[in-house]
Amino acid sequence: MVRAQDIKEHAEVIGADGVHVGTVDRVEGDRIKLTRDDSGEGGHAGHHHYISMGLVAGVEDGTVRLSADADVAITFEEEKDGGAA
Repeated sequence: MVRAQDIKEHAEVIGADGVHVGTVDRVEGDRIKLTRDDSGEGGHAGHHHYISMGLVAGVEDGTVRLSADADVAITFEEEKDGGAA
């Protein structure tokens, strides 16, 4: 199991398929908070997105690798309004 302290600020988060999902802002409890600058487009822009630690398969060379492909992992993301950060 991956420990929260193994996940560093500004680390890249990639899916099991190697596709970029986001960039770590910080770990909050059992979730990884992604940076706003790397949070999607359109209606998703300007929001912090969160990935459950349960999706983390491991940390390799500072990169957070998820157990799900990027397109699947994104469907599990949670959003927090940009004004509430």
